[in-house]
This record gives sequence, C-alpha cells and structure tokens, in this order.
Amino acid sequence: MPAPSIYSMDLVDFDRPIFTLEQIREINPQRFEMEQLTSILYVDTEGHGIIGYKQVTDQEFWVRGHMPGFPLMPGVILCECAAQLAGFYARKYRLLDGDFLGFGGMNEVRFRAPVVPGDRLLIMAKLTRLRTGKRAEFDFQGFVGQKMVYSGQMIGVPIEKDPAKSTSDASESLV
Repeated sequence: MPAPSIYSMDLVDFDRPIFTLEQIREINPQRFEMEQLTSILYVDTEGHGIIGYKQVTDQEFWVRGHMPGFPLMPGVILCECAAQLAGFYARKYRLLDGDFLGFGGMNEVRFRAPVVPGDRLLIMAKLTRLRTGKRAEFDFQGFVGQKMVYSGQMIGVPIEKDPAKSTSDASESLV
C-alpha cells in the first residue's frame, strides 16, 4: 500500500503554473529530449517541497522502442523527472552550490502503475535531509490522476563543471 501523498492534490492548479518551462530552463541545464518537466505548480519554501508535472506525449524519444506497440515510460525516465524537479528546487533555493545537481543515488524506489503517452505525470518532492555542501536528500512521488504510479528517495549532489573547483567528496558517491 502506498504512503499518503506528500502534498494534497488540492494545491495543484495546472492553469496557474508558478514556473513555466522557460523559467525552468533558467535553472535546469537539461535540454531537448532530456527535458522532463513541463511546469512547476507549487513551491513550499518553509517545508522545502515542490510539485511539478510532465505532459507525456507520443513524441517522447522512448515511445518507439519501449515497448513497441505498447509504449511504457521507462522507470529510469520517471526517476529523471523526479530528479529534475528536486534539482530545480535545490538550485533555485540554493540548498547546494555547484554548477548543477547530479544524481547521487536512489533508495526504496517502487513502480506501481505504468505511465503512457497522453498521461499527465504529477511529481512531488520534499527535502528530508540536507548535508550542507555535500548532498540533499528528497522523498518523491509521482501520480497520474489520483493514482500513485511511483515513489522513492533520492540523493542530489553538487557538480562543478570544472572538477578543480569541487570542494566536496560528491564525485565519489555518484552512480
């Protein structure tokens, strides 16, 4: 049985995004087929949480091959969606330094239902632990409609484009 949702669905208004795709691009470095957010719908700076979504289309790069005749959004891409949402929060609100936030690891990931083209994937993330300068840990959940389709925990680590500038041991924990 899935845990209760991190935030109430009543906080979600798809017609009034807090941050649009263009504003997400000011923070997140992913582009083209690796952009996995459509907009940010809610930000909780006191509780360190965020809600966003991805409109899943039949033009996604994985549709043709995963799985032919029955396209299923790959679990790794679902996890990337959550990582981009948490990464946006961590960078926008300066939880960690670095040029961008990288994947440091994941725990307790569970996939509960398929996500397919035409779905609107709602993603929630909430900071659970911050090790200043080293890493940020988030719980995350994804929903299609009211149904939880996946959940887990992730670790984000600061990444410097110039390795000489790195002051943390984050590179040792990268997956």
